[in-house]
Amino acid sequence: MSASAINFDTLATPSLEWSILPRPRGPFSAYVLSTLKGGAGGIGLSPPVCETDALGDDDLSLALFFCYEALYCGVTDGRWEWDPGLQTFRAELEQTFERRLRDEIAVPISSLPLEVASLLEEMIQAAREPSLSRFLVEVGTLGQFCEFFIHRPVHQSKGADPYALEAARLTRESLATFERHVEQHGSGDDGDVPLTMYGDVMTALGLDVTYGSYVDVLSGVTLDSVNVISMFDLHPRWRTAFVGHLTAFEMLSVGRSRGFRESLLRFGIGQGSQHSFDAGRTTVGHRPSIARDQLVALARAEPELVVDLLFGSAVLVTLERRFTAHLLGAWAGNRSSLVERV
Repeated sequence: MSASAINFDTLATPSLEWSILPRPRGPFSAYVLSTLKGGAGGIGLSPPVCETDALGDDDLSLALFFCYEALYCGVTDGRWEWDPGLQTFRAELEQTFERRLRDEIAVPISSLPLEVASLLEEMIQAAREPSLSRFLVEVGTLGQFCEFFIHRPVHQSKGADPYALEAARLTRESLATFERHVEQHGSGDDGDVPLTMYGDVMTALGLDVTYGSYVDVLSGVTLDSVNVISMFDLHPRWRTAFVGHLTAFEMLSVGRSRGFRESLLRFGIGQGSQHSFDAGRTTVGHRPSIARDQLVALARAEPELVVDLLFGSAVLVTLERRFTAHLLGAWAGNRSSLVERV
């Protein structure tokens, strides 16, 4: 399906409330979604997950996403949050997801922590090419621009909730990085720049800004980026990797706001949306270099954390590259990057 052939009027119609769950994409999501539709405690025999390639799998990613939503949003019945059966299945999905990430990512360990800064810079530089923002500025269509803003806000719309929870587990040294990121992402206040700028653009494009309104059309590649945040957030053993993940996120933010503002100008989209990206670029400012310097300082102070710090950064970079490849690959083939709605 051509990106330009997407009926965005249909997509703009809210289709997902957590009392009306999306259609399954396979046995894992069918199991989780059918379970959540029932009363807590009514969980049945789960499908085996050990042989699944967990990265980018639409079925597993959607299943894991809704296991996490039972914690963040309550989904349909708040008692699911601590249901032992659902937690057991979530743990199986997480283990498969983690194994696949570790298979994909090799963290160099020679001469650490002295090489942390250079290794981190190399990771970030590799993740900047190819560039989605440059593609949208130079040759992207309005339909493709809309698609990007359907994919991306599922991460932004969680706001600072995961980061605020994780901050309680951090040491004083690493907490500073989290405090800046929580400040950047906000907690839903009117002055929250990143959430506002995505919402402003989606409104200008005629898209629905309701939380979760497009989950049923998001690829597994997109959901992976959200799921890894939740996985890092919910397990204290991942707190150091989470700092590395945040640092890479901050460093990759440089230049993106400018690129998206240029796309808004190119497509003639409202001044309010352009202003939000100007504010976002100002807000990001010098934070990437501060985040990098703090990670390097933490690595030098506690060398035993280096591998986990770099693993977290490498996870962010790997998933970003897979996300970019998914979108650009679909568009190069004149296809939509979204899962077709049925």
